[in-house]
Amino acid sequence: MVLSSKPVLRQTQSLTMTPQMQQSLKVLQMSRAELEDFVQREVEANPLLQRAPSGALPSTGSSDYSVEDFGTVQHSLQDHVAEQINLSIRDKSERHIAELLAETLDESGYLHADLAQIAKRLNVAPEQVMRVLHQCQAFEPAGLFARNLAECLRLQLIADDRLTAEMATLLKHLDLVAKRDFTALKKLCDADDEELSEMLGELRGLNPKPGLIFDSAPALTIIPDLLVTKMPSGEWSITLNPQALPRVLMNEDYSRKLSDNSLSKQEKQFLRVCKQKANWLTRILDQRAQTVLNVGEQIITHQQAFLESGAVALKPLTMQIVADAIEMHESTISRVANQKYMMTPQGLFEYRYFFNSAIRGKTGDDIASEAVRIKIRTLITQEIIDSVLSDESIVQKLDAEGIVIARRTVAKYREELGIPSSAKRRREMKLHAQKR
Repeated sequence: MVLSSKPVLRQTQSLTMTPQMQQSLKVLQMSRAELEDFVQREVEANPLLQRAPSGALPSTGSSDYSVEDFGTVQHSLQDHVAEQINLSIRDKSERHIAELLAETLDESGYLHADLAQIAKRLNVAPEQVMRVLHQCQAFEPAGLFARNLAECLRLQLIADDRLTAEMATLLKHLDLVAKRDFTALKKLCDADDEELSEMLGELRGLNPKPGLIFDSAPALTIIPDLLVTKMPSGEWSITLNPQALPRVLMNEDYSRKLSDNSLSKQEKQFLRVCKQKANWLTRILDQRAQTVLNVGEQIITHQQAFLESGAVALKPLTMQIVADAIEMHESTISRVANQKYMMTPQGLFEYRYFFNSAIRGKTGDDIASEAVRIKIRTLITQEIIDSVLSDESIVQKLDAEGIVIARRTVAKYREELGIPSSAKRRREMKLHAQKR
């Protein structure tokens, strides 16, 4: 056999994310408040853009909505991390590892876990724990699950695709940054005064405590992205809320200057770039609004029983079902479901609320996990002191309703609802009775 080397031409296909595509996905994931801030920055930086007044809030169908109907929300760091674990990690054993790692996060988002001990406790390879940690370190906001300041800043630079060799060197010598030993830093980073100044400025723009944006953030008033009302005909009306849609217009005075011969070549080039950015912003805002509407329509299509009867009528629904229906990727649906809200006759709900796993019923019909939680809560609220239900008793009652569920699942749902054990509930009821 003769071995030889020669050039070989191969044709391959790969998906490359352009900066514009990446920005479009970020815009899609933004909450209304984040979108407002983003649009305002774009308008301030682009003389061809100006804000258009938001539309008035309609009052159609059988429901009249006012600002007082809207709610407030404040996500904790643990809630935020738990959502991302459930969305990003499908393997049950790895999800359990991630949950243990999350339990050790401090309020700043830093990890305080002994990885070797977790591996020993769960009887898994240390490499598997490290692999899960790397998955968690890809969560947003960038910097969570870092084990020290340098790693926290490094994760943020990686997320923004800004981790150069020079910045990596700078992160290895944060002690010199603290001492302001610029001479040593310039030598290590092979940078001059101006380059080092830019690097330090980039470093100062990072967030050393990314977890604090949750616990320290004030509760925000939620203005729904979607309005769902019942028409006199009995049909459901699904419309975008104009109050939640920041609108921009092209400033025609500046736009006409592109044909002004008195402008220099550089000035015309600047205006051309501004016009391109203005057109791009208008386009992605329209795309975002349409996608938010499309996903909302699919949710309502599958959850019409909820609109009539509330949470007990929720149906199982996965993001993949919606993704297939509107021909988008499941990850895109996940971005849309994040911090997007709809006002319904049953109240204000985040899109994510309507996605539920399935519990198998005896008749073969699937039941939404959230509906089962509501049934568990209802059974417990109907307890009397002489018949406090154990988890096994709840299993039997649900079984009588045609819902097959394990005792440990009942315990899990009960704990998620913040309901104590039957023994503790019985003690509390006796104490309450004695005080009467």
